[in-house]
Amino acid sequence: MLDLIIEGGTVIDGSGAPRLRADVGIAAGRIVAVGDLRSEPAHQRRDATDRIVAPGFIDAHTHDDRLLLQTPDGPHPKLSQGVTTVITGNCGVSLAPLRLDGTPPPAPLDLLGREDWHFDDFGDYLDALDAYGPAVNAACLVGHSTLRVRHVADLTRDANADECSRMAADLDAALQAGALGMSTGLYYPPARAASTAEVVAVGAPLTRHHGIVTMHLRDEGDDIDEALREGFLIGRTLGVETVLSHHKLIGKRNHGRSAQTLAMVEQAATHQSLCMDCYPYHASSTMLLASRVGQSSQVLVTWSDADPSAAGRSLFDLAKERGVTPEALVPQLLPAGAIYFAMDEDDVSRILAHPLTMVGSDGLAHDKVPHPRLWGTFPRVLGHYARERRLFPLETAVHKMTGLTARRFGLPDRGLVRAGHAADLVVFDAAVVADRATFENPTALSAGIDAVFVNGTLACEDGRVVDAHAGRVLRRGS
Repeated sequence: MLDLIIEGGTVIDGSGAPRLRADVGIAAGRIVAVGDLRSEPAHQRRDATDRIVAPGFIDAHTHDDRLLLQTPDGPHPKLSQGVTTVITGNCGVSLAPLRLDGTPPPAPLDLLGREDWHFDDFGDYLDALDAYGPAVNAACLVGHSTLRVRHVADLTRDANADECSRMAADLDAALQAGALGMSTGLYYPPARAASTAEVVAVGAPLTRHHGIVTMHLRDEGDDIDEALREGFLIGRTLGVETVLSHHKLIGKRNHGRSAQTLAMVEQAATHQSLCMDCYPYHASSTMLLASRVGQSSQVLVTWSDADPSAAGRSLFDLAKERGVTPEALVPQLLPAGAIYFAMDEDDVSRILAHPLTMVGSDGLAHDKVPHPRLWGTFPRVLGHYARERRLFPLETAVHKMTGLTARRFGLPDRGLVRAGHAADLVVFDAAVVADRATFENPTALSAGIDAVFVNGTLACEDGRVVDAHAGRVLRRGS
């Protein structure tokens, strides 16, 4: 007898194939049948008439390393929008392997918060996740910047041979423990001095273990062409799956250049395995940087240790009130985070629609006033971009958030509504689903997400957490 049948719904299976009317049967946390199951016995049945039944969404780009070890008091930012699996450790930043013993982490590592930096071994971090039982499934990357902070004596220079060897050894151990691969953040201070050769030397274990490399490129503005070529070279030299993180163009003079950068990606993809992720907003968010201010039409402070009252305020307004330039105010607020309005909507749409693009939120769970992408990314793709703007069919939208991501990240039994796959499922109303989170109210719950199942367990219903520990660690090769 089946544990549960979700009946009467329209299945969009995550492969990009056309939708079909089908029931979905679940037993022991897995999908065991898809089709007409009206005569099949089950302990429970759930009516999904007039609803879409799809694979649970896979967030291709998160900074949820620490969030996975926490249980929110109220709604969950990922479960509430239908996410059942997150890829963590992006942009060169992972919570392990690094022990700080109370010393504040350097930016941007502090985007994960100042606590829980006590994992000397990446395997210990994965074991802690297993023991805790995260709300969603976790597939984890090792951050190159985290390795640098751990092993490089002077972050303003390239790593020497011994430091590269020790970083590579940590990566090798993490891959053996189940890490998916390595991420880079060459844009950020801890890794800015790292050479291409250093990244290749540290990443050498990826080749042996068939890992993946995800890259926050060295530049996303005026020098993006050179940064892309460096990213291509690193992935090609290592011979591994390569993901360009949150591909975008920053600064008004770069608006429209996505046609050119996407052509570069397409050309490179004829010679190597390459893809991208993208979030569906024309504003980005990261650490507060004076260099980003001049590129932006608006800057919102998301948090500030030096001046907590600045959170949620315009940097420009604050600077005017205090009689200084916005750039001069930045050092007075650090450490801090910010949202930058510096992208063009046409570029966002063009990148999001590209066949090589997956969906990732890049949300920062520990910001006091976060970017709304943390709470609204996936319903926004379904509602605003698929239903309202008709940028792509709903089947394509779901594929970008499920089957495509599972295939690229090597998650063999996720991302599809198919017999034998894990029962990670979301039931939603295609006519209603929409993001409600805004820059003014960034934690507002999305509409139209009826139910979310993680490993066959009802984890979230109408935005309410039902089971906060249904997730698992998805180790590479398991």
